[in-house]
Amino acid sequence: MKVNDVKYISKKIMESGEIPLIWGHFGVGKTDIAREIAKESNRELIILVISQMEPGDLIGLPSRKDERTSFLKPDWWPEKGNTLIVIDEINRAHRSIRNAIMQLLIDKRIHNHILPENCWIMAAANPPDEEYDQVDLITDPAFMSRFFHLEMNSEVNEWISWSRENKVPEIINEFLLDYPEFLAPDKTVSMRLELRPSPRSWYKLGNVLKNLSEEEIDKFGYLLAAGILGPEGARMFQSKLEGTTLINNPEEIMYNLSSEMLNRISDYTISEVSSTILRLNQYFSKLDEENSAKLQENINLVSENLLRFKDVVPKDSFFSLIRHLVYQIDNEKGIVKAVLENLIEELAMDTSIFKYLEKRENIE
Repeated sequence: MKVNDVKYISKKIMESGEIPLIWGHFGVGKTDIAREIAKESNRELIILVISQMEPGDLIGLPSRKDERTSFLKPDWWPEKGNTLIVIDEINRAHRSIRNAIMQLLIDKRIHNHILPENCWIMAAANPPDEEYDQVDLITDPAFMSRFFHLEMNSEVNEWISWSRENKVPEIINEFLLDYPEFLAPDKTVSMRLELRPSPRSWYKLGNVLKNLSEEEIDKFGYLLAAGILGPEGARMFQSKLEGTTLINNPEEIMYNLSSEMLNRISDYTISEVSSTILRLNQYFSKLDEENSAKLQENINLVSENLLRFKDVVPKDSFFSLIRHLVYQIDNEKGIVKAVLENLIEELAMDTSIFKYLEKRENIE
């Protein structure tokens, strides 16, 4: 993501009460972005290089008052609201420091000390690769879900504009225009994160989206969603924003499976296949008498389409659907049970499904 886009999105995220975490290689301008945002929003800037801090430096030291233990404010604690707090080198800090800072991220407070109104928080980190001395990879989803993750890369024209504003000698600008590969050679950013959607991440995304115009959502919607939901969830959400359909609903697959749909399904990612199977399982779990009657009337068509669907998705994924159908049969009664039994019988015309069911019966 370009530097100016990261700066713009970071400001929008913080205006919405959320926290951006900027991932970028050293010297790319993460701290400069914070300084510029602080200057433009008329805020005091506090930079916490937490890789160099002990827990007591961060959260304050204990003291005794009225026969009770209380904690003093740390020396960095802001006294006024118009403040931007930057948590720098978050990936190089010890786990104990990251644990200590969780209350600040969650509640914007430490112990009984509450941040003044309208304080902003942002964080910065180097990507987890062999070039940096890092304590350990940050894999805790509870910690990572507190942030909007933004990847920042240098782009030569953007840097030249910045450098001219900051009076960098023109000879350097001319050299980099001729040899842009020397600005930051071979420096792609990879966060190595497995971000997944959660109720919290959808809530945080909503907080930011309601602070954006339609034009801003069109431009930055996917980047924001990817930074809190992960790429798969963001892709699906983006398709919804664009009014397109990436995953077909169960009835389309069962009753109207076209060759075009099959071709699209064959290109699904594992996540999209899993989402499709989940939808089918939920459909069968909620099967009522009306839909059971429709299924019975079209039992040959449905079984044929499900077998066509089987041929373009991973075997394990499809057989999770078969396992679910068998489970439903064992736990249903009446017309729903009878129709699902008929469907399994039709599907068992396929040799691999027949062998699976036969093996399952022998094990039981």
